[in-house]
Amino acid sequence: MKNSVKGLLVAVMLVTTAVVQAERVKDLASVAGVRNNQLVGYGLVVGLDGTGDQTSQAPFTVQSLKNMLAQFGITVPPNVNPQLKNAAAVVIHADLPPFAKPGQNIDVTVSSIANSKSLRGGTLLMSPLKGADGNVYAIAQGSLVVGGFGAGGSDGSRITVNVPSVGRIPNGATVERSVVSPFNQGDFVTLNLHSQDFTTANRLSTAINRAMGADTASAMDATSVRVRAPQSRSQRVAYISMLENLTVEPGDAAARVIVNSRTGTVVIGSNVRVSPAAISHGNMTVTITEEQEVSQPAPLAGGTTAVTQASNVEVVQEDARMFLFNPGITLDAIVRAVNQVGTAPGDLVAILEALKQAGALRAELIVI
Repeated sequence: MKNSVKGLLVAVMLVTTAVVQAERVKDLASVAGVRNNQLVGYGLVVGLDGTGDQTSQAPFTVQSLKNMLAQFGITVPPNVNPQLKNAAAVVIHADLPPFAKPGQNIDVTVSSIANSKSLRGGTLLMSPLKGADGNVYAIAQGSLVVGGFGAGGSDGSRITVNVPSVGRIPNGATVERSVVSPFNQGDFVTLNLHSQDFTTANRLSTAINRAMGADTASAMDATSVRVRAPQSRSQRVAYISMLENLTVEPGDAAARVIVNSRTGTVVIGSNVRVSPAAISHGNMTVTITEEQEVSQPAPLAGGTTAVTQASNVEVVQEDARMFLFNPGITLDAIVRAVNQVGTAPGDLVAILEALKQAGALRAELIVI
């Protein structure tokens, strides 16, 4: 246990002690209004090998097939209910990239919404994809690529690898309508940081003013920096290109300790400090064993032989060990101190929470 904890904490040290270096603006921020738009649609997948929807439990699959056949002049009698095994009702979703133009292709993901066991080998029929405003922005169709599969036996046993009821169609949708972007509107563009930080926002505006001239950029808050930009579309594209390739040294991350209580994973930031504190760590093990004994009465006593239970309780108290955290102790010292004690991940979480409650942990403790 001690070695596993030591390996975990050493990995934490290697991750969190990297030196902060200057990064490109395109890696730190994005242009406001330049974003993806979500699309969603409904359709039918056909050509399945008997793994489609059970129509008795998914009547909308039959209804969808009847509506599709009616568009081709084929009328199914009202009293006829086709028993489909090779078709499945699905939901399609995709992300429409910014500045996507009609005729371009995008990837789509197809997911079964009824009781289809697998979409493997299926083909999606032409399905419209709509945006949040209800307009059709793309048309999807094509053969599915499914990463999972399932197999079953006649006795009811079954094995499934990954998720066979979800598939993808690379370049499976054709864009039919473009989304209007506010990129070329107004006299300013706004750069939004991926991680909000006042220091980074101030350094970003300073770097832009140094490169493009005074009063070109101003930090609006911890996330947004407003930059004056040319009106011409071509000039604005070249201008944003120059901004994206500027380098800025981001501010140091806030002191945080993140604990995953389910897996015992602990991530400690390099800026974490601990004020003076003394910690005692020890474990008590209680072992209870049950043994069966035979109770035999004396001759002519008139009793009967019986089996009785004998309980044995043993308590083992490990030697409690105490270690001291001096003022301003760093991550490296915390790791070495905890490794010396041989603390398990669960105990380490308890120590961190106790330090936080005592006000000795100079960091934000996040338990997920």
